[in-house]
Amino acid sequence: MTPVTAPDFEILVIGAGQAGLSAGYHLRRLGLRPERDFLLVDHAPGPGGAWQFRWPSLTLSTVNRVHDLPGMSFAETLPEGSANARAATAVPHYFALYEQRYDLRVHRPISVRVVCDRATPATCPDQKVDGLLHAETEGGSSTAASGGDSGAEPASGSAGELRVRGLINATGTWEKPFIPYYPGAETFAGRQLHAHDYRTADEFAGKHVVVVGAGVSAVQLLDEISQVTTTTWVSRTEPRWREGPFTPDAGRAAVAMVEERVRRGLPPRSVVSVTGLPVDERVRAARARGALRWHPMFRRIEADGVRWADGAFQPAQVILWATGFRSALDHLAPLRLRGPGGGITMTGRLATQVAADPRIHLLGYGPSASTIGANRAGQAAAVELADHLGLRHR
Repeated sequence: MTPVTAPDFEILVIGAGQAGLSAGYHLRRLGLRPERDFLLVDHAPGPGGAWQFRWPSLTLSTVNRVHDLPGMSFAETLPEGSANARAATAVPHYFALYEQRYDLRVHRPISVRVVCDRATPATCPDQKVDGLLHAETEGGSSTAASGGDSGAEPASGSAGELRVRGLINATGTWEKPFIPYYPGAETFAGRQLHAHDYRTADEFAGKHVVVVGAGVSAVQLLDEISQVTTTTWVSRTEPRWREGPFTPDAGRAAVAMVEERVRRGLPPRSVVSVTGLPVDERVRAARARGALRWHPMFRRIEADGVRWADGAFQPAQVILWATGFRSALDHLAPLRLRGPGGGITMTGRLATQVAADPRIHLLGYGPSASTIGANRAGQAAAVELADHLGLRHR
């Protein structure tokens, strides 16, 4: 669609984690220029995406593999003997060097509060139609540098508003921790927290901790906490373990299952729910300590513990919810992308394109939620969106 009004930028990329940086790299490869043709914004104070907020004990030896960004190896940014380096330091350092090498000019800290569609009178009944997507932002010092020069005056329109033709949303999931409701949760006299807010196991010493969840984070946190205090592990579904190496074929099959769901408009499932939990030496040691004795979900929460379905009671002072995250897409609500079942129907080569609106690509939604998936999705989104907007052969 030809815009009625000239945009501030052709494309807005929201989020400078793995997926957003990959998209920025591939937009540059297509000949598009940062701060002129596209703008990359991020809400965090510095480089690193969600990695900069991870708990301090998470090291490079304990995380799932950090995949290389396109064109630059993670290993080349690490010193000798860095296996035990903090992920919250090493990965942001890598991302910062990457932004500099490829001159991506990330604007931060900028939060996108809401994105509205002013393409037609149907999508924009009460405001001026200009054929563009409008993103309302807050924070930062230059949210709409018209023409791309860092010293330029803000673009016309309301303060903190960007007008663009296309959108690559790479906001991930870290800002949307999910805690399911269980009866009695409001009566618990102890502490409840999500893995999002976990820092160190030492703060739980002397307290019984109920860890809820069946994913990789739940196992990692159980391993740490069980070394300083007593724990109980529960989840809604029984954990699935995976012995032996994770082959490329198995990875492709897992991603294909997640992709098939979003192409049908169903809410995505996590990749680990398909692949299972890897068994390594740390898991074997935790098993030997008895830390990985699994229990089905409790029936309700009481003031000083949890009650099982058979009436038995487990006293507890802490409930740690390692129950995952949801896609951070609230700012896109005015675009009405979700279907009746809560999912968004996706299309495109790697299922990054919103079927109902090809101007919009979602990275970190469904199969692109893993770090390797984010890299490939960044390329697909950049190429497909540039083609849709007619930007590749200018």
